[in-house]
Amino acid sequence: MNKGPDIIQALKNKESITMTIKNLHIPRRSGIGEKGITVLAGDIGGTKTNLAFYQATETGLNMLHTGRYPSADFTSCTAILQQFLSDNKCPAPDRICLGVAGPVLGGKVDLTNLSWDIDIKDVKSVMGVEAVFLLNDLEAMAYGLAGLTEQDLITLHAGNENSTGNMAIIAPGTGLGEAGLYYNGTNHFPFPTEGGHTDFAPRTDLDYALLKFLQNEYGVVSYEKVVAGPAIVDIYRFLRDVKKMEEPTWLKQALEQEQQDSAIISGAAIEQKAAICVETMALFVRHLAREASNLVLKMKATGGLFLGGGIPPKIAPLLMQPQFMEHYMDCDRMQHLLENVPIRIIKNDKTGLIGAAYYGAFLM
Repeated sequence: MNKGPDIIQALKNKESITMTIKNLHIPRRSGIGEKGITVLAGDIGGTKTNLAFYQATETGLNMLHTGRYPSADFTSCTAILQQFLSDNKCPAPDRICLGVAGPVLGGKVDLTNLSWDIDIKDVKSVMGVEAVFLLNDLEAMAYGLAGLTEQDLITLHAGNENSTGNMAIIAPGTGLGEAGLYYNGTNHFPFPTEGGHTDFAPRTDLDYALLKFLQNEYGVVSYEKVVAGPAIVDIYRFLRDVKKMEEPTWLKQALEQEQQDSAIISGAAIEQKAAICVETMALFVRHLAREASNLVLKMKATGGLFLGGGIPPKIAPLLMQPQFMEHYMDCDRMQHLLENVPIRIIKNDKTGLIGAAYYGAFLM
């Protein structure tokens, strides 16, 4: 396929993906870059879809075009892909690889927080591309670590910088994603989980009251119900309606006027503008820390824990306070393991996109 001189010129102006995170080793097939394979990569979430057009080179991947679209504005995955290619005047890609918010089973996925599903067969037929791959979005994020640098991360806890072993990712956003990277002594191999849908484990009287409140709303209460964007609003409502914490007039008006309720609440907590917001985020951070600890212990993730998704970078000032680590370390007899694990926030919101491109170009 002739990609034309425009792509060659564009390559000169783009940075390549390289692996620089210490102790991370994700393998890739050799010789792919010589073929100049192009990949349309996507990170499809319940709120937004990030897309990018990449070309493989001998040194890595170069991004030629990128775009972001509100997922709910489209009736299908292929409609977004077609819109992106049209907007950027891209040729048909050699491969398509999409990270999707849900479990991929038999080449299909019913998106967890979106009203449409994706079938590889349909994408192949509509897009006219034979090489199409679907990854769970957290699996894609794990592969995306291969394209990050230290500048894409915020260190919450240095741990033991020489630690090796399995790694883990926990990513609160529209939902709660979790994934692991198995270490075989030489390389890391990402794998998806649906750990965010496991049962919430209350510890305190306040937790039990929150659990009852959420059970009345949802029935089954998973960790996603206490550690995700919508959970921030639910915790706030619990404190306001059950615990009768004061809701300032200005805050009530702001929540009535805006759609980004969780962002308003977390922002007010960071600025300490309202006690109810401070308490909301204190509960949120505690439950995130506890589930992060659970994940590290279950996966024996001695190589590192990464906090991804849309929320951690936005609430970094709260996570960097002592409370997060105090709650993270509050486990049963395994503090010596937890304290050695490096913990980092992923700042780069394109990590899942990078991972989808990496997988599509170098692993298939």
